[in-house]
Amino acid sequence: MRPIRILFAMLCLVAGVAVGALNPQVVELDLGLVVFRPTLGLALLGSLLLGAIAGGLAIMASVLLPLRQRRRDGAGPQRAKDAN
Repeated sequence: MRPIRILFAMLCLVAGVAVGALNPQVVELDLGLVVFRPTLGLALLGSLLLGAIAGGLAIMASVLLPLRQRRRDGAGPQRAKDAN
């Protein structure tokens, strides 16, 4: 399993380098207070990264946190019964 993960990470790295190399045009990102001028490849990779992080946080907030809460609530009475 570990070699597959390393291979996948290397493929993602190569794909990122290829995207960056094939899109050298400079773009302007105006965020209101600040203006960034990255290359198109860097802007694409950055937006993909931010989207993946935002999606992971949304899944964590909508799925994992309620599951942890239910697990904690369900395990509480069991501990009290075991202690007696």
